[in-house]
Amino acid sequence: MKPGIRRRSSPVRLLLGALLALAVPWWWARLRVEQLQNPAVLTGWWLFATMLFLAAFNARKKLSVIPLGSAAAWLRWHVVGGFLTLALFWLHTGSLWPSGLYEQVLAGLFYLLNLTGMIGWLLQRTYPRMLADTGNEIIFERIPAEIARLRADAEAAVMACVKATGAETLSRHYVETLHWFFCRPRFFASHAFLGSKQARAWVRQQCEPVRRYLGEAERAHLDRLAALAERKLDVDFHYFAQRLMKSWLLVHLPLAAVVVLLAVWHLALIHIYAL
Repeated sequence: MKPGIRRRSSPVRLLLGALLALAVPWWWARLRVEQLQNPAVLTGWWLFATMLFLAAFNARKKLSVIPLGSAAAWLRWHVVGGFLTLALFWLHTGSLWPSGLYEQVLAGLFYLLNLTGMIGWLLQRTYPRMLADTGNEIIFERIPAEIARLRADAEAAVMACVKATGAETLSRHYVETLHWFFCRPRFFASHAFLGSKQARAWVRQQCEPVRRYLGEAERAHLDRLAALAERKLDVDFHYFAQRLMKSWLLVHLPLAAVVVLLAVWHLALIHIYAL
């Protein structure tokens, strides 16, 4: 019973924590305004501290042997903190888009950083479940070897058909159509954004029409070839989905580093020249 209660209360704790992290600087900034003081420095430091907390998530992943809380809990707080920084940013600037070239560059990079974070969150929420639904577990680094094996099996099926029946209809059809498909991962857009529907329709279009021109013995080899093509579709989906989940970090992490460095420079300039 207790584990279930913890799971149900977890989103509540996240929400309350985020509201508290926003309410404190908002109340403090309002108090400074009433005292005729500038709240920008206070809200800026609060925003910067939140950004450093978000950046600590990457360090937490590299220090997994140290008991600093579960990675799942850190991820939840990272996602909530990402949305929190948007509210803190608007509280700090007082607008959606600040004035001044330097501030606009920093704001643009900040928005881009949040956008890539949201995209990454959606990828991590969507693709693992879809990959599990394929019923196959494929390590990304082994995908090229798996594709080479499928291509070899497809060519072996075609050659077996020629040897068993003496007919070359299936072999010619393979060379003209499916050989291209088995050479490398195909249909990126279909697998990445359309749920592989277009790719699977293409495979059916290549396999079914030729069936009417084949004899009974040749159709058995066509069925083998179609099964290999279906397996190849699953491998292609794993390739593109895993590649997207790996690649977005190559954009998000450098952006995070740039934004933090610019924020440090921004704070330094404010404290040197404006205070």
